[in-house]
Amino acid sequence: MATGREIAQLCGVSVATVSRVFNQPETVNEDTRERVLRVAKELDYRPNESARALSTKQSTMIGLVWDTDHRRPGWRHPYLQDLLIGLKSALSAHGYHLLMLATSGDAREVGASLADPVGYVNMTRRHHLGGLVLIDSGSDAEAFGAFAQSGVPCVALDVAIEGPRATYVTSDNAGGARAAVAHLVGLGHSRIATITGPPGNQPSDARLSGYREALRDAGVEPRADYVAAGDFYRASGTAAMQRFLALDEPPTAVFASSDEMAVGALLAARAAGLRVPHDLALVGFDDIEVASVVEPALTTVAQDKPGFGVAAAKAIMAMITGSGPDGPVVLPAQLVVRDSCGARQV
Repeated sequence: MATGREIAQLCGVSVATVSRVFNQPETVNEDTRERVLRVAKELDYRPNESARALSTKQSTMIGLVWDTDHRRPGWRHPYLQDLLIGLKSALSAHGYHLLMLATSGDAREVGASLADPVGYVNMTRRHHLGGLVLIDSGSDAEAFGAFAQSGVPCVALDVAIEGPRATYVTSDNAGGARAAVAHLVGLGHSRIATITGPPGNQPSDARLSGYREALRDAGVEPRADYVAAGDFYRASGTAAMQRFLALDEPPTAVFASSDEMAVGALLAARAAGLRVPHDLALVGFDDIEVASVVEPALTTVAQDKPGFGVAAAKAIMAMITGSGPDGPVVLPAQLVVRDSCGARQV
């Protein structure tokens, strides 16, 4: 691979000019800049990122803080995997790369821990990272608050944070839940149960609020025995559905706060001899890949997973360039009607 000195010789400019083309392009006239970039592309020249970070005190790396502790299943969730792909693609479009920081929620383990977020902030500054993207794993709110107050550009996904250079991106979770439950009411259901995510999780709490609002708007008083807490994963959906089916008056419809839990509920209903949607209507949330291929295909609330990445990248770039942060970004959530709710048979 060519060096910066070779590029400079071929273009008839100084090494310092080549450096400015890649680090401070606005300081180089357009003709020279285009000539250097053309030759660099022809020779497959890539600036040394470590040296670039040292000279500019800023790298093209964005740190990802995400607890991947093997004892916690969050990092394996299909929705989060899709979101991460969208984020990586959106940052790449701005010339930035995503660097996962080794994390753990266990303060007893060696290395940086979410129990001590100062270590991550120091790591970010030491490596001159452009900013941080924060993904909540369920119990990280206190650590995220410390990140938000650090002055490092931070964007959190699905958890509200406030700080001098911090913002967050989320979906209209309450609105999506309202649409799902209103749809079930419109199909004639009044005994509608819900399987929530973990209590205290912000998207889960918002979806529960939307569920209750939709029922009250329809003149149906929410029942405590029609609410079961899950953890967004399939097994908890199965357990919640089994609990509902054991009631003296089981529900005729269930809104699950994730597609994974909806699939678990579907399996429990089948095991009990019920037919979906003939005996039980079912709606999920997320619109992950399995929603469209399970039988019957799952009615769900789709989140804009690519939109999360675009919005997060835009917010990070705004803070890096000094024009942000703007307020939080709330993306629309859209009801996708398939077979599991019974609408196509009405």
